[in-house]
Amino acid sequence: MSFPTSHKTVFVLDHTLTASSGVKLEMDSFCKSRSGSNSSSGGIHSLTQPINLIPLLPVTKSLWTCAVEAITEYCRIVWDIFPGSRLIRFIAVDKTIHKLSSWSPEDQNLPNLSNSFMLLGPARNIGIGKLDLMKGLKAAVEVLTEPSAVQHEKRTSLTESATKVLNKGRIILVTKIDNEDEIRAIKEKFHEALLHLNKVAAATDNLMAINHCDLVILNLWPEGPGCPIPRRSWPDVSTIMSCEFTNIQGGVSLAPKLCNLVLKHYDLASTTVTGIPMKEEQNASSSANYDVELFHPAAAHTAILRGIPTETAHLKTYREGADYETVTLKWCTPRSNASIELQHCSSAYRITSVDVNSRPSSCLTNFLLNGRWVMLEMPRKSGSKVISHMLACHGGDIYIHTMYTARSILEDPPSISEGCGGRVTDYRIPDFGELIKANRLAPYPDTTPAGDDSSTPLEQSREQLIRHTKYWPITLSSTSLFTLGSHIDPLTNLMVKETMTEDEVTECKQVILNLMSMEARGDPLPSPMAGQRGKGLKREDQYRAVWAELEQYLQMHLHSQAHEKVLECFMECHNKVASPEYKCDDKVDIDQALKELDDYNYMTEREKADFNTSSGNKHTPSDLSVPDSKRRHSAPPPLAPMGRSSGVSLLTLWENKVASLQSQCLEFQGRKRAEGNVTKLYVNLQKDKEKDDGTRKK
Repeated sequence: MSFPTSHKTVFVLDHTLTASSGVKLEMDSFCKSRSGSNSSSGGIHSLTQPINLIPLLPVTKSLWTCAVEAITEYCRIVWDIFPGSRLIRFIAVDKTIHKLSSWSPEDQNLPNLSNSFMLLGPARNIGIGKLDLMKGLKAAVEVLTEPSAVQHEKRTSLTESATKVLNKGRIILVTKIDNEDEIRAIKEKFHEALLHLNKVAAATDNLMAINHCDLVILNLWPEGPGCPIPRRSWPDVSTIMSCEFTNIQGGVSLAPKLCNLVLKHYDLASTTVTGIPMKEEQNASSSANYDVELFHPAAAHTAILRGIPTETAHLKTYREGADYETVTLKWCTPRSNASIELQHCSSAYRITSVDVNSRPSSCLTNFLLNGRWVMLEMPRKSGSKVISHMLACHGGDIYIHTMYTARSILEDPPSISEGCGGRVTDYRIPDFGELIKANRLAPYPDTTPAGDDSSTPLEQSREQLIRHTKYWPITLSSTSLFTLGSHIDPLTNLMVKETMTEDEVTECKQVILNLMSMEARGDPLPSPMAGQRGKGLKREDQYRAVWAELEQYLQMHLHSQAHEKVLECFMECHNKVASPEYKCDDKVDIDQALKELDDYNYMTEREKADFNTSSGNKHTPSDLSVPDSKRRHSAPPPLAPMGRSSGVSLLTLWENKVASLQSQCLEFQGRKRAEGNVTKLYVNLQKDKEKDDGTRKK
């Protein structure tokens, strides 16, 4: 038994950040009496500048003010998405330590946070000396060792044998650091304080030791020249501590940087809803499209980003001024019956607007809070419309729902005959059913002797399945043989058997002869594609494809001498000779052939002539056309010499092959003109040399 890791964060704020951030506020724009007065002329309001008023000097925000505003936005995002489950506390450090909140749920809200900062007041100077940040970090570690209400409840309900509740947290230090040595010193001292306070917490009943702490240092720097300290992440200092340093320029860029951190710290993601139709304030009859960015847990994008990265890369883009990616989804026409119609969703997560004060975000929020719901489209490269998410409100909270984009698991599984778009495909479904019936397994008592694995029923079943599936096309469009139906079924059912009787061999031969008779009469072949539109193959091409596939099928099913007889019948009917590699016994033995070749070399000329004469007696093509019943009573061919199993010697095969190759090639002209089997090279060169010598003598 184990409980999920607790999520606790402590902000340690440097209350001495009085330096200017560089952000100026024009005070004249906040006062109506100084910004101008309205006067009408012809019904048109115009803005006139006041006279004899000295303009007010602009006010510059301090780093402290910018930090408080950005942290408030950070907390708003966390508490909107994880209300009550992600706890945040605040500690301010100047001359003393100010603990602004507690782990109590009553303190985890924006009004209480705003009141705490108002009571604390603006940033203060501590005078001469350097601020001791370690006091605030030690106070933050002590705060993390205090259990929250949920942790305390789980600790008290656990038995001695149960797993302890984990206590993990994050400390975010917001300050201004001038050099890297100071960062290194803070990291080392913090690690020592963490180890020491863990020992104290382990010895105290009402405290919890910290299993892991993540120290994040945010270095605020005024606008202008960048900070000389580079951003970096150190490897884990130990098993209980990790450290990260980030430079953030104070001012308008501080809040977007913290938004990037909140995505990383709480595993959030960004979704931009584009194409939202909204009426213009100036002209209610016209409308324009706006975009609204939302934050939510990253798990909402798991379903659409699960595919190949190259195919889903177009979904992610970078918003202007942001360092993180956002997924763009298009607004669909909303419906008003969200509470009546049940949508097929896989998950739902709370959302919050990034720019909560903008008019588009406010309009979208009010639209959803009024009971409406919005479907979101996922763009695809193919241009098809796919609804991937839905926005709806439940109990005053807005959720993003992940829709199923594939077939629902609640529906019946698809039939094997259903293809894309519901069309019927050409799978061999009936034949597949017969294959399953012929290879079903059943319980069988094990009576085989030990060590005899070849005769077990399981091995026999495996060999039978191999024979049945050695050649088995899946679709009708990929075969011409298995579309013949009853014309070929006797042969295909018998050839997959391990042995065949003489009657079964005769039945297979009869199938081949019947197909030849159909071809001779010009009968068309039955085909399941005949009733469909489109021009099919010619009759000659159909028979040619059937004979080629039948030959391949017979050559792959030579399981016995009886199977070989069927192949020999097919070859005789088509005036062919079976390839040696498909024969069972009549294979040429290499060792025997080499021995015969050596014996042939030691023969005399007369013995060689007699040997070639006896080897040349073989069946002629005319003999192959004689049926087996007539040739069975004829005189047998003479035996091959020297006990060979084949009727043709290796030498005869080689000589016939060389002769056939030579008959196809033209004789080399140089060999024809050779005198005494010697050909002179560069004849013209020799003639030119003799001619030059004769010219010189003259």
